Amino acid sequence: MGIVAGLDSSPDFTRIVVCDTDTGAVLRQGYAPHPVDPPEGGRPSDIDPQAWLLSLGEAAGGGLLEGVQAIGVSAQQHALIPLDAHGNTVRPALVGGDRRAQVAAADLVDALGSREAWAHAVGCVPGAAQPVAKLRWLAKNEPENARRTAALLQAHDWLVWQLLGRPARRTTDRGGASGTGYWSATTGVYRPDLVELALGHQAMLPEVIGPSEAAGTTPEGLLISAGTGETMAAAFGLGIGLGDAVVSLGASGSVMAVHPEALADQSGMITSLADATGMHLPVVTTQNAVRTLRGTAELLGLPDLEGLSELAMKSTPGAHGLVLLPYLEGERTPNLPHAAGTLTGLRRESMKPEHLARAAFEGMLCGLADALDVLRGRGVEVRRIFLLGPAAELPAVQAAAPSLFGAQVVVPQPADYTAIGAARQAAWALGVSGGTLDPRTPPAWQGAAAQVLEPGEELAAGQAVRQQFTTVREQTHPGAFH
Repeated sequence: MGIVAGLDSSPDFTRIVVCDTDTGAVLRQGYAPHPVDPPEGGRPSDIDPQAWLLSLGEAAGGGLLEGVQAIGVSAQQHALIPLDAHGNTVRPALVGGDRRAQVAAADLVDALGSREAWAHAVGCVPGAAQPVAKLRWLAKNEPENARRTAALLQAHDWLVWQLLGRPARRTTDRGGASGTGYWSATTGVYRPDLVELALGHQAMLPEVIGPSEAAGTTPEGLLISAGTGETMAAAFGLGIGLGDAVVSLGASGSVMAVHPEALADQSGMITSLADATGMHLPVVTTQNAVRTLRGTAELLGLPDLEGLSELAMKSTPGAHGLVLLPYLEGERTPNLPHAAGTLTGLRRESMKPEHLARAAFEGMLCGLADALDVLRGRGVEVRRIFLLGPAAELPAVQAAAPSLFGAQVVVPQPADYTAIGAARQAAWALGVSGGTLDPRTPPAWQGAAAQVLEPGEELAAGQAVRQQFTTVREQTHPGAFH
């Protein structure tokens, strides 16, 4: 029996879990916030990567890593670290959905010719968060820094490289590479021409290694696995496989599923990512999820989402004919960037707070069900849906989700599945290096403890609500999904 560690370097903190190699049981954990003060009104877009190392060191304090044989690293996606010819950072890392890069992303779409051209080239259309758009921003706004940029890393690549003592070889994994905008999940190769299109010249890119390969060994003999992005690590930590989808309820929403092949999507609605196992992880994003609930709670004068959920449970499926199209901030799925929300079905008997509360939950979930249908329409099998995020615990969500999604819904107990996924990757690489595991088959760890919800007798009512929502959507935005 051995022990391995998984490291989750999120935008705000580092969390480390130490796990049993055979079962995945969490034996101990550490946590430390990044030593960074966000500016007024939000997260910073520029971060010195040394902050990540400092919180890593603090989280690992007190002998947390004693006896650990291998470490896996997961980190926030889309953080771009430009390095000079000597391996030093040219400027602070560009992190998060950097709004400064929105114009740069649109420029890149025009420069290549169309959204379809990008979807065909790398399986996604550039957005402000992606490294390729940040490179374009750098070239336009900090030309001297762009000229000095000789190599490109993402957050987990940089942390792995630092842990290994900054060797000549720099690595990444398929999952991380697939989010850059200059690596294709379909072909499995970089598109250096797109780096040049964005930056103005070529740059060294990290070697993409296999899911069970080791990036190297530290001077102390500690094996470091390939690492991956937070989305892929969370999916791996949850143990999702073929037939599983994950619906994540944040302010915006996302739907992803495991699939054996990359899905090139000409509409740009599907982002074609690779996962941490050698498979693929197509993702569809909605602009409006929990922000729909928060807006409705404010409108009704309720202090929190628990109160909104309690109110919604006093209504019935279909909300007495009220339908809310939740496109409050415009929408990505369907592609309606300038749309607003729509409330229909107002009759005297439906004009009650509980019906509006119910319509908000149903509208949010129907929007996510539309995103699920985008994947289903491309042949992705969905038998079981993992529902993530604090809002997944709300009774109104749990009551409506199985029948609206038309599938079994699993609500995992809260845990840091990202760090657990990184630890599972470390156990895989350790087993392969020692000859005890197959490089094609990850270790079979115990699944997440979870609540399981079935559609049951509510399925017919849920599908009627979906049909009601679809009819209103088609009347209001005809051909939105065509």
